[in-house]
Amino acid sequence: MPALAFCVDAAMAALSPPSGYTAWDSSLPAPETFSGVPPTTNTVLDDVSVSSLTPWTSSHSNALYKIDAWGAPYFSVNTSGNVTVRPHGSRTMDHQEIDLLKVVKKASDSKSIGGLDLPLPLIIRFPDVLKDRLECLQSAFNYAVKSQGYSSHYQGVYPVKCNQDRFVVEDIVKFGSSFRFGLEAGSKPELLMAMSCLCKGSSESLLICNGFKDAEYISLALIARKLSLNTVIVLEQEEELDSVIDISIKLGVRPVVGVRAKLRTKHSGHFGSTSGEKGKFGLTTTQILRVVKKLEQCGMLDCFQLLHFHIGSQIPSTSLLADGVGEAAQIYSELVRLGASMKVIDIGGGLGIDYDGSKSTNSDVSVAYTLEEYAMAVVQAVKFVCDRNSVKHPVICSESGRAIVSHHSILIFEAVSSSNYTVPTMSSHDVQHFIEQLPGDAHSDYNNLSQSAVRGEYDACLAYSDQLKQTCVEKFKDGSMDIEQLAAIDGFCDLVAKAIGVSNPVSTYHVNLSVFTSIPDFWGIGQLFPILPIHRLSDCPSKKGILSDLTCDSDGKIDKFIGGESSLPLHELEGENGMKYYLGMFLGGAYQEAMGGVHNLFGGPSVIRVSQSDGPFGFAVTRAVPGTSCSDVLRSMHHEPEMMFETLKHRIEEYVHEEGDTIAVAIRGTITVLMRISPLEARWFPVRMMISGHMWVRNRDEWCLSVRAILYTYTWSGFLCLMEDLWNG
Repeated sequence: MPALAFCVDAAMAALSPPSGYTAWDSSLPAPETFSGVPPTTNTVLDDVSVSSLTPWTSSHSNALYKIDAWGAPYFSVNTSGNVTVRPHGSRTMDHQEIDLLKVVKKASDSKSIGGLDLPLPLIIRFPDVLKDRLECLQSAFNYAVKSQGYSSHYQGVYPVKCNQDRFVVEDIVKFGSSFRFGLEAGSKPELLMAMSCLCKGSSESLLICNGFKDAEYISLALIARKLSLNTVIVLEQEEELDSVIDISIKLGVRPVVGVRAKLRTKHSGHFGSTSGEKGKFGLTTTQILRVVKKLEQCGMLDCFQLLHFHIGSQIPSTSLLADGVGEAAQIYSELVRLGASMKVIDIGGGLGIDYDGSKSTNSDVSVAYTLEEYAMAVVQAVKFVCDRNSVKHPVICSESGRAIVSHHSILIFEAVSSSNYTVPTMSSHDVQHFIEQLPGDAHSDYNNLSQSAVRGEYDACLAYSDQLKQTCVEKFKDGSMDIEQLAAIDGFCDLVAKAIGVSNPVSTYHVNLSVFTSIPDFWGIGQLFPILPIHRLSDCPSKKGILSDLTCDSDGKIDKFIGGESSLPLHELEGENGMKYYLGMFLGGAYQEAMGGVHNLFGGPSVIRVSQSDGPFGFAVTRAVPGTSCSDVLRSMHHEPEMMFETLKHRIEEYVHEEGDTIAVAIRGTITVLMRISPLEARWFPVRMMISGHMWVRNRDEWCLSVRAILYTYTWSGFLCLMEDLWNG
C-alpha cells in the first residue's frame, strides 16, 4: 500500500478510509472522517460486538454462530471451545454434557489407540435426544389437553420417510410405546418395516397408511389389521376405496379407513405446494361425500373413522395452523353428522424447526412458535369447533417427523485444505508502469477513480475500480491487451480495495463431503442448515469461507448460511502436524440420509450411535458402521467389482511385466485398497504417488519402506499389513 501513496498520482495518494473502514496502512496519512458514504465493514465479526481489548471466549462464538437461538436446549459450547451435546435437553445436568470433539476423536482415531478407525464424513446419532424430542412433543400435547379440558388425548405417529434407518425407527417405537406412539408409511417397503417394528410396540399405536395404493399395498395393510395392528388405510384417491372394499371382503377383514382432505387453507411457503384445492394429494369435499355414500351403501360407514389433512411442512405460524385445523375440524364434525364413526383427526406434519433461530413467520427455515404453543393452538382449534357442533372430542394425531428426528443427528466433516482468491502484488514501479500502459478509454476510468479519491468518495472509487477492470477485460478479449496487463489490473484493483479498507477475500475451504449425498436439500431446494466448527470456538475466527465439496460438479459447494450470510466465519487451518479442522452440520436428521444419492459414486458417510453414560468420557458408542466402500457404490450401479479387478489385473500383467513383479504387486495392491475403502477416502488417496512416484522400487524391503512412508504421511490404518499380505500371497 505505500506503493499506492508513492507512485499513483496525488488523487490516489489522498485515499484514506472513512470511519468504519478497516485495515488502513499505518504508513499512509491518518484517515479522515467522511460522512458522505455509509461506512462499510469487512470484519468477520459483524454480528458480535466485542472490544479489541476483550479476549475472545466461547460465549462470543456462541453468539456469532447463534447456537442458543437454533440449538437450545441440545447444543452449547464449553469453556474449552468445543460444541457439546445436552442429550436430555433442558433436563441435562452439567456432568452429562457430551463433548462432540471427543466423540469424533473416538470414532476417527485408529484402533491401536482405542479409536474405531472410521472415515469421515461421519453421522453421529444421539438416541437420548430422540427420546427427549418424543417426550417433549407428548408433554406439550398432554399439557394442552389438560389445561383446555379436552376430553380425548393426543397420539402421534412418526412418518418413516423422514429417516428410515432401522435403529431410528426402532428407537421411536421403543421410546414412544408408553404413550402409544405409532408409525406412518407411504409405500410397501415402508409398510413392511412399520409392521415389523410395531410388533414390539403398543397394541394401541396407530399404523397410518398414506400414499398411492395399489392392490398389493392394500392387501398388505389389511393383513396388518388381521395381525391385530391398529392399521388405518387413508384414501388419497377416490378409486382406492373400491379396492379396499373388494380386498377386505376377500380377506375377511373389516377395514378401518380414513380420507385425506384437500383443505382450502393454503401454506404459501415452499413447503406448502401440496396444500390447497389444487394440491397433489387428497380428496375434495365432493369426493369425500361420494366416499361416505359408497360406504353407506356397502354397510361399511362404521369403518370410516379418521380424517387426515396436511397443509405443508414448516408451517410458519400458529395462526395459519389454527386456521387449517379449524377447517378440518369442521369437516370432521360434518362427517359425524353424516353417520361416520369418526374417532381420529390426523393433522399431518407441519410442526416446524427453527433452522436459523430467527423466530420468523416469513421464512422457510424458521418458525415463530414453540412446541407448547403449537400443541395449544391445535387443541384449542379442535375443541372450539367440536364444542360448537356438539361433537365428541376426537383423538388428535400428528405426523411430526421433522420435529422428532432433526436434532438427534449431526453430520461431521473435515476441512482438508483452503484456498484464497489471490492476485499479484504490485510494487510502486509496477503500478506506475500499469498506469502508463492503459489504453485511452481505460485511462478515463482511472481518471474518474482518481478524482473520486480526491473528493473522498470511497464507494465511487470502488465503482470506478470495477469499471476499469471491466474495460480492461474487454480490451483483452479484443486482443488489445496482453495477459500480463490483464493480471496487473487484478493487482491494481486489489490495491485500491486494500487502501480503502474493504478488501477481505472469501476463502474456499475444501471439505471431505458430497453435498449431493449428505445435504441434498441444500442443493435441491436451498434448505439452510446451521454449520459451524465443532472446536476452537474459544479462538476468534479470522477468515470468511465457503465450503467446496469433493465432487466435480459446480453445484457441489455451500455458499449460503443461516442469517442470510454468503460466507461462514472460520479459523485458519492448522499446519501439517496440527489438529484436523472439524465442522458440523446440525438439525439434518430428517430427509437428508433418505434422499442422498450417489453422485460421483460417493457413498454414504460412516454412522455411530452415541448414548450418554456415567463413564469417564460421559458417553458410550453403542453402534458403529463404516461408510460405504468403492465396491459397494459400484455394485449399486450394477457394476461387478470382482470382474473389474480381474480385468485390471490382466491389464497390469500385460503392460508392466517388464518392470518386474514388484510394480505389478504395487499397482494391484493400490487398486485393491481403493476398492475396499470409502469413495471419499479414495478421493484423497495418493494413487499417482503410489504408482509413478515409487516406480524405482525393485525389491520387497524397499516397497515396504515406501509404503510405510506413505502411511506416516497419510495415516492409512491397516494399509501396510494389506500390502505385505498381498506380497506374500
